[in-house]
Amino acid sequence: MADNTDWGTALFTIHTETDGTRNIEVSGRDRWALEALISLGKKGCTPIDTPGPRWSGYVFNLRQLGVPIETITEAHCGPFAGTHARYVLRASVARCEGADA
Repeated sequence: MADNTDWGTALFTIHTETDGTRNIEVSGRDRWALEALISLGKKGCTPIDTPGPRWSGYVFNLRQLGVPIETITEAHCGPFAGTHARYVLRASVARCEGADA
């Protein structure tokens, strides 16, 4: 997650079959998480392959903004075997280029 990107506020367009199209403003780590979800598409993100300190918190905040995100529970092996979440966007979401809020 450490990079030199400015995670200030940016405008995103969400389109779903049921709710149509609308815009939201997202900033900070929530923006980072949304951009990760967009870039990974149908594969989705897990805290294992896309480390971030509070994925569940970012997803909660994005859902509060109306971003449809599915949580898929997956098993993992190893010395700390258990389950983890995979988060997948369930809408078409794009950043409005040149439209930082």
